[in-house]
Amino acid sequence: MNIRNLLIILSIFFIFSGCQTIKEKSDSIAEKENEIFGKLVGKEINDLKIQLGNPTEDYVNESGNKVFVYKTKKYGIPCERKFEINQNNIIERFTSSGCI
Repeated sequence: MNIRNLLIILSIFFIFSGCQTIKEKSDSIAEKENEIFGKLVGKEINDLKIQLGNPTEDYVNESGNKVFVYKTKKYGIPCERKFEINQNNIIERFTSSGCI
């Protein structure tokens, strides 16, 4: 009975430590991405197109700003990056979701 309990405890330990490692890696990647694409905020739309090309889709939001959406997939996980651009063609905001 003691060996079984020990194996269960060890299994639980390895599962949780593995999840923590994955979380740390994905947080690190997200931080790097925010640093890279965050530098585009305040720059012109041409700088964005030079770095990422043409967007997957674009639309005008309720405040009248253009929104460029770049969609990709990595390891089967969808990634979406959105850039909000004001009437002067200056990038005002950047958000991303699912990007690893």
